[in-house]
Amino acid sequence: MTVLLLAACASTGPMRPTAADPDPAVLPPRAMPTGTWPDAASRQLVVVLTPGWDAPTGRLARFEREPGGAWRAVAPPIPVTVGRSGSAWGVGLHPAQDDGPRKQEGDGRAPAGVFALGPAFGYAPGATSGLPYQAMTREDWCVDVPGSPLYNRIVSTRVVGEAAVRGSTEPMRRDLHKNGDARYALGFVIEHNAEGRDRAGSCIFAHVWESPTTPTAGCTAMARPDIDALVAWLDPAKTPRFVLLPVQAYARLQAAWDLPAPPRTDLPKDPHE
Repeated sequence: MTVLLLAACASTGPMRPTAADPDPAVLPPRAMPTGTWPDAASRQLVVVLTPGWDAPTGRLARFEREPGGAWRAVAPPIPVTVGRSGSAWGVGLHPAQDDGPRKQEGDGRAPAGVFALGPAFGYAPGATSGLPYQAMTREDWCVDVPGSPLYNRIVSTRVVGEAAVRGSTEPMRRDLHKNGDARYALGFVIEHNAEGRDRAGSCIFAHVWESPTTPTAGCTAMARPDIDALVAWLDPAKTPRFVLLPVQAYARLQAAWDLPAPPRTDLPKDPHE
């Protein structure tokens, strides 16, 4: 995060080596988020609220604060789609929770909690963003194969070989592998399960949606103009974090986790609750 109904959308590690790397034959070390939550250093927050654990849609809002100040909304909430089965507690910066389902590979749920952000990626040579950006190629894949030593990492077959990505359903150039699919035209990595715990969920991104009514396999997806604006707004110097929670969990944790007051949204009712 990858919104593929066929894929195991989850978090990824480092992007592939570039021509500027001193030794392109060696994979870089896994990107590891640092810190815990709450984190007073964080001054940008992306908040996704869903109606309940089984809801496949929600609303995304953006917040900023000055050092020592209160969170303030910087844009109106936008509609998003999440996992086709809803959401489940993921592995991130937040303390472990036991009041809902837990994210597993292939469960069709978006990871809930608080997460660091990885790099932006897309089909174009560049993008307007403060995040590091990597242009994807036909050879780039996110490995969602349980048991693989590359599980939950974006790699290039030019480095690891074709056999290393066999069985993965996550080509990073979906347009070239999946008949023009534009969902990964622009997005960024959500650092769920950055340590790569086997079967805990992989390849979780924020990215372009297929449609307003098409859920994902675990990513958070939105309209192309909305992901453009979000990627352009993110600033690594402000230690941005990504929060996804059902409304009942958000209400319980808002004060303890130093979260902003939830924005007023027209969240639809969760049909399963």
